[in-house]
Amino acid sequence: MLTALIFIAAYAVIAAGRAPFLRIDRTGAALVGAVLMVVTGAIDLDAAASAVDARTIVLLFSMMVIVAHLKLSGGLAACAAWIGGRFERPRALVVVLVFGAGLLSALFVNDTICLVFTPMVIAVVQARQLRPLPYLLALATASNIGSAATLTGNPQNILIGALSAMPFSAFTQTLGPLSLLLLAADAALICVVFRHDLALSPLPGAPQRIRVHRVLLAKTLLVALAVLAGFLAGADTAVAASAGAAVLLVTRRVRPAKIFRAVDWDLLMLFAGLFVLVAAAARAGFDHRLFEWLRPFGVSTVAGLTLTSAVLSNAISNVPAVMLLTSVVPQLPDPHRAWLVLAASSTFAGNVTILGSIANLIVVEGARRRGIHISFWDYAKIGVPISVISLVLTTFWLG
Repeated sequence: MLTALIFIAAYAVIAAGRAPFLRIDRTGAALVGAVLMVVTGAIDLDAAASAVDARTIVLLFSMMVIVAHLKLSGGLAACAAWIGGRFERPRALVVVLVFGAGLLSALFVNDTICLVFTPMVIAVVQARQLRPLPYLLALATASNIGSAATLTGNPQNILIGALSAMPFSAFTQTLGPLSLLLLAADAALICVVFRHDLALSPLPGAPQRIRVHRVLLAKTLLVALAVLAGFLAGADTAVAASAGAAVLLVTRRVRPAKIFRAVDWDLLMLFAGLFVLVAAAARAGFDHRLFEWLRPFGVSTVAGLTLTSAVLSNAISNVPAVMLLTSVVPQLPDPHRAWLVLAASSTFAGNVTILGSIANLIVVEGARRRGIHISFWDYAKIGVPISVISLVLTTFWLG
């Protein structure tokens, strides 16, 4: 009973984002909950340490190191500036932005792409006296959709890849075409909804000057391509990514402290705490009870699991939702298909609201700091319909 109370309390704070009268956040709630599980004897310290999946943490950390080098070299900013300078027509800029952000998110984690692209997109469209809203919505929604294409596109996919042992190529062959189709739908939807804004003639924009460290960028791109080739060749993703990160850390140009400051330690700690919470709950039999509770919703079917994952992802955020459902998926009739459904639905559901994914919040907050307000309804005009299209298509695609 005590284990269930700790688990429910921790997830309630994770869902709300903070605890009443306290400054504890989602990561703090996960860590405090994990410690309480150990202190109360729900799980011993050795078992708690074993519950933290090292493969997931290593892969996530390694991808953060690789992306940090791309960011510090100026490569991502240069790519954003090239897109903005090459395509002047508003509709063309939206389409290229959608596919560019989607592709880069599939390769280099969507949160980082949003972090780098948001100020660049705002600078480009404001210089041409265009309304920033459609372009920022294109960035946020496309980064979520594109990240579903690979096992390294977002944190929840990295977790699913580590736990399912699914080959990188098999995952991408299934969800890659779906993501491309939905990126096209996203671009078309934005062009229709904002047709009046996109019909305006833009002013010519001044070229963006980006400082690029060519040697560091060349080295990082070579390593990134080698890591991607390893993924596609069937190499262990955690080993391939960590090897690439290790090669990049051997340098005379960049201080390691700069790289480590770019690592999202909060996210890594959130994962560690959630691993312990879920393991302790499983020891208490909570996973079997959860499966029984979800059975009436048809969770064993593609449609049922899609809907359940989408609702949970918007209630408690997609990473905690996926962590919660990892104990249910192995009990389903077709676990391989269920992992794919969970990856797609939890990611696409992130487009429903501003709070649906970290990538959305990065874009909205980045815009707010530059005097641009994106309201709940502004986002919903694109987020809700593209999410409905995505989830329905996922049901048919994987059904």
